Order: sequence, then C-alpha cells, then structure tokens
Amino acid sequence: MEDKIKIIGESLYRFQSAVNESGSTLEDFITENYSGKWISDDLYNVMAIRTTFVNSMNQFLVKEGLFNLEKVMLSIITDPLAHDIEHTPSIDYKGHTYLTTHSMIYSKFLACSNPRIKGIFVDSPNIRLEIESPTGVQRGKYLADFSQMDIELKRGRNITLEEYYNKQQMVMDILNEDMLKIKNFFERMIGFACEEINKINGQSLKDLGVIINVPKVPFPSFHRDDLVKKYGLRNHEEKAGMDTDSQFFWITGLLRENYDLVYPYLFSDGKKVDQSKIKSQNIFNYDLIAKSIDARTGRHTPAKEILSGAIREWLYEPIVERIIDNKILPARPVIADGNIKNIDELGGYGPFLHFASMKDENGRPLFPDTFGGGIGIERTLYALLRGEKISIVDDVTFFGKNPDSHPLYLY
Repeated sequence: MEDKIKIIGESLYRFQSAVNESGSTLEDFITENYSGKWISDDLYNVMAIRTTFVNSMNQFLVKEGLFNLEKVMLSIITDPLAHDIEHTPSIDYKGHTYLTTHSMIYSKFLACSNPRIKGIFVDSPNIRLEIESPTGVQRGKYLADFSQMDIELKRGRNITLEEYYNKQQMVMDILNEDMLKIKNFFERMIGFACEEINKINGQSLKDLGVIINVPKVPFPSFHRDDLVKKYGLRNHEEKAGMDTDSQFFWITGLLRENYDLVYPYLFSDGKKVDQSKIKSQNIFNYDLIAKSIDARTGRHTPAKEILSGAIREWLYEPIVERIIDNKILPARPVIADGNIKNIDELGGYGPFLHFASMKDENGRPLFPDTFGGGIGIERTLYALLRGEKISIVDDVTFFGKNPDSHPLYLY
C-alpha cells in the first residue's frame, strides 16, 4: 500500500508541475473541472432527474415481478465486449487472479437458472478502460466507470437442440414474438420513467432547457441493414434520428457480442452460417436510441444509443461455437467424468461452459433461455438532457472519468 501511495504521489507531482508550467495552479484545475460543477444548479437538476429515473426503473421492475441481484465487481470471467478497450483491470486475491467486470452479463444468465425466478435486475457498476479518442474529440458516450441497470428475464420457451436444428420456421416465429415482448417490456419501463420525471422534476427540466416526452408504444424500429443501405455505414444512428420524430427508437440486428442470438447459426451436420452473410433479421438483438429536445426551439440533438440487449444464445452447442468464432477462446471445452480436461486453455470460461453443458435429472438443460439488456444511467441522462446547460457526458456526473477529458482523474 505504501508503494502505491508513493507512486500516486509522484504522478500527482508531475501533473501539478505541468499545470504550473501552463500558468495555472492545482487549485485552478480543481475549481474549473470539479468543485465548480459540484456546487452548480445544473448538476443539482441532473441529480434530481437521475434519482427519479433510477427509482422509477426499480419500481417498475419490482412491480413486474423481477428480483434484485447483488452487484458482481470481481470475477474470473467478464464481458469480452465487441469493441476495443485498453485492457481488463485485474486484482490478485487469495492466490488467484480476478477481473473487474465490464458488465454482469454472465452473472445475469446464471442467476436466471433458478426455476422460480422470473427475472433479475441490478444497478451494476462497470469498469471499462475505453481507448482515448484518437482525434481528441469529445465522443460524448464513454466513461471508464459507470452505472448500468442490468435486466434479464426468462423466456421459458425450452426449445430443444433437435427443434433448433429441425424446426426452423417454428423457432423463427417464436423468436420474432419474443423480440416484440422484450421491446415492449423496455418501452413500458422507459415510458413509466418519463412520466415520473415529468411529474416530479418538471422544474429541473425547465431549468436545463429540455423536454422529455412520454413516448408512444411501440417505438419506431429499424433493421440495421436497412439503415446502412439508406444512410451508409457512418453515423446511420444519428441520420435515422434526424428522420424520426420519436424521442426514442430501436435499431435491431447488429452482429456484435457472442451471447447475442444469431439464428440459425449451427446446423445438424456441424456446418455453421457464413458470418459475412448474416442478415439483420437473423440477429436477435437491439439498441435503444434516444435524443434530447430543446425546450425553446423543439430541435433534436444527434441520437445516442442508451440501451443494448438481445435474446440470448441458450443452447450449449451454439454457445460454444459463437465463443470460438468470436475468437474469445482458442479451443472448445473437453468435458469428461465431471471435469474439463483442457480447463487451462479456457481462461475463466471453463466453469461457465461446464454449467452451460449440465442437465437436470430429466435431461433438460440447467442453463436458462433469457432475453434482456443493460441501460446506461449516465449515458441516458446525457442523451436526454443535452442542450444549453449540458454539453459533455462529464456534465451529468460528479466523478465521471471520460477518456476524452482529463489526463489524470483527481477524484
């Protein structure tokens, strides 16, 4: 501990010297970047809205019958993520190495294995050491540590591997039904939160100069392939938002994480779909996009993603193949006699995949079929409150660690 205190102190000495060389002082830096914000009316208003937003989601989820799950911040396995990050921080404890969680994605799946639980939710902390903007511009959505409302619900369809292989139309019909169900679930949650914010925080919205509409259900929804075809690959979210009146809308079918369902993916003869030819209608995931509305002009800001989710891969065989094909693991688990013969090749995935392979006394998988998502708290506040008073994601946090803002985080 003493060594780390010394290292941090030396880093702060170099930082303070650099600040002095620029003609300023450490006190000036603290005032400009921290204390001035902490005591501002703008942050007070944001925090009032945040409190209502988080509380209303909790109310909705409890009323829907979901159970609250404990936070998981250390694990031997975490979300590998489809986008680049600097690295995964690790901690040595009790003779083992643990990872700080990018998200609680795998914990959510495992918690839903209890047959009596309808679903779970947790206001989870996340640590993602996002890469700094290569051009030095404010991207307005990344924080190194942030809060996310993680939600997972049971589908309870119990589709077998044989049905997965041999009854594709039946499975596709069920999956399309479930996409409508989970989108409706999140739409009702967002609608309830917007109602509560307007009821409780009307003055704060007025002071920040923005409007939050109570959205009509269902929200507009677009396949990613269609948007890319219409607007091009670059900034198609923002361009779709410009042509959409609704403050909230969906983009579906993004080839992304290994646990987001692609169907069909694996075939009974062992062949797999060509990933370069997968279409949006065969990818069962979704992003919820939102934008702010200026109270004076009615103008919308560029749209930002606030929630990502999916129907999940639920059968052991495609789970393994997706992990292999996403280059997360170099080998498939070799399970025999209750153990994994090549567990040393699987990192922290060994125990997770072993559980995914297990069956109950009736031969049914213990691993649940679920759908869900995670909604970023700070990211949502930033998307909805941008305007005259809120310009960057730091403005909606006390201690936000935006990779595009500061060379050193003081608090």
